[in-house]
Amino acid sequence: MLLATKVSVARSPYAALLNDLVAPAPTGYLPTRMSDDLLDLDPDNPLPAARGRLLVSGPYLPDPYFRRTVVLLCEHNEEGSFGFVLNRSMDLSVSDLMENMPPIGSQVSIGGPVQSGNLYYLHTLGPHLPGSVEVVDGVHMGGDYEQLKAMLSTNMELAKHIRFFVGYSGWEIGQLQKELDDRSWLIAHGDKRRIMNTRIEDLWADTLRGMGKPFAPLANFPEDPALN
Repeated sequence: MLLATKVSVARSPYAALLNDLVAPAPTGYLPTRMSDDLLDLDPDNPLPAARGRLLVSGPYLPDPYFRRTVVLLCEHNEEGSFGFVLNRSMDLSVSDLMENMPPIGSQVSIGGPVQSGNLYYLHTLGPHLPGSVEVVDGVHMGGDYEQLKAMLSTNMELAKHIRFFVGYSGWEIGQLQKELDDRSWLIAHGDKRRIMNTRIEDLWADTLRGMGKPFAPLANFPEDPALN
């Protein structure tokens, strides 16, 4: 399976904190099926999982880690799947975590519970960063880390074209399909705006509304339907 460029953050003074913030999912964990309540509209979602598409958690997914998350699928094939949660962040900048990183102040997102001691990145620098791989819509993954630092040292404005993550979300062979069959996730088309824009106030709801009228009502469902 294709994996993103990774850089260890083990030497960071915040390494221990990362272990607390990015707690792993329980062994053998599979998200619980979405509610079968009559209010669950369960719209048809014909899009298959594929690289560059978004996994949008079902509105009643009870797992606290993936509840109301949007995950960019960076790979999905016969060996498994992996991607990055787009709407969970840390109150730390990448220059806090990484030695010799220019003081760019870019916020770090929590990509998932797997390999949380490593740093990953998405960007729109394209072929200007050797070794990167396009995921979708001009968004690339990974690339030469030393070259990335050199580019940022020369022009820190380039930081607005990069998103940093600690950890990633991974699924073994067949695991993601099982979760899709259980309606734990919906699938949406990925696009540069949703992937790279960290200022969207509620990415989960924004993505559901962008999927069309059948999905828009799901964005308004209460987090705890019992309290509605």
